[in-house]
Amino acid sequence: MLMAHRIALEPNNAQATYLARAAGVARFAYNWALAQWTQQYEACKLDASLPKPSQAALRRQLNAIKREQFPWMLEVTKNAPQMAIIQLGDAFKNFFAGRAKYPQFRKKGRYERFSLSNDQFSIDGCRIRIPHLGWVRMREALRFSGKILSATVSRVADRWFVSIAVDTPDNAHLPKAENQGAVGVDLGISALATLSTGESIAGPKPHKALLGRLQRLSRSLSRKQKGSSNRNKARAKLAKLHARIANIRSDALHQLTTSLTRRFHIIGIEDLNVRGMVKNRCLARSISDMGFFEFRRQLHYKAAMRGGQVVVADRWFASSKTCSACGHKLESLPLSVRQWKCPECGANHDRDVNAAINLKQVAESSAGDCQRMQSMAVCSVTACGEEGAGLGCKTQAKPASVKQEVIGRFN
Repeated sequence: MLMAHRIALEPNNAQATYLARAAGVARFAYNWALAQWTQQYEACKLDASLPKPSQAALRRQLNAIKREQFPWMLEVTKNAPQMAIIQLGDAFKNFFAGRAKYPQFRKKGRYERFSLSNDQFSIDGCRIRIPHLGWVRMREALRFSGKILSATVSRVADRWFVSIAVDTPDNAHLPKAENQGAVGVDLGISALATLSTGESIAGPKPHKALLGRLQRLSRSLSRKQKGSSNRNKARAKLAKLHARIANIRSDALHQLTTSLTRRFHIIGIEDLNVRGMVKNRCLARSISDMGFFEFRRQLHYKAAMRGGQVVVADRWFASSKTCSACGHKLESLPLSVRQWKCPECGANHDRDVNAAINLKQVAESSAGDCQRMQSMAVCSVTACGEEGAGLGCKTQAKPASVKQEVIGRFN
């Protein structure tokens, strides 16, 4: 299993300067390769005899000219520009496969990172050795055992981090779910999550709480003269506040998803159309402040690591308008109505708790169907000596660790 452990670094001033320089070299190499790729691709369309661009060819071209044209590249590790061009090749693969848009140039201040292959760095306890720099202190040791594949050093606001990719043999570092049964989770704005057990988890709403300070720092930045030292200081303060907001939101989501996957084996959630929801200008800020997509992403991979299952209800499933007691469905239920009474059976419902109970019932039903289909497949193997034709129930999940990121997202 491929996992990535993101650890904060503690560089001194000289080391931080080297890290920033290496990130700048990687950004320049990426932009240079992107410009060359576009230029060479247009040329080969006009002349079919010319070779098509590739990341391997661009790496050889850069190595041939960097000593004469870009001698400052030699001051940092050679992995910084080389890995950046390899990443550009992966970006074009995703583009041609239809998984991503055309690669864009990396802007200074947004893409402050560089990558290292596993033969260019080493780890010893709470420190990492980077070429041309030496040992840099880490805030904690690497938690996972296995083959180390790569490392990416990045800066967020005024802090440096290293994300170390490891090929771990199994999930033995995490215990299985306690299996307290199934649970339905209804996400909302007033409360981040409402469980079918009746529990209500309030969201921290960090953007709303720090909005006044955010607006004040944004106004201060806009008044500074471009290119001045005061503008750089104001931009650093604003970036630090944005990082704090993101960290508060991420911490709340990690605590909630870890608790759910540790307690329950089957978790039912709904397929929210977040892109459509944020088009409502009255609710867009509150919806974005909750982080619904990140909640679902974390829930999937953490449940897979603990042997659990996440069942996603259909987007058009009327979880709030359906009575969890008798199944009666209302014609309409305005968002302002938080309590309602079923006209069929007379049951009184809290809107969010009722939705969570319906999601739990959907999760239990889907999990039961999955187990029956798996048992039918086992029976067919026993009787006929080959797999049955039934469809298996697969859990959509991405393996990663608690408070770490999945491969492909740690950059």
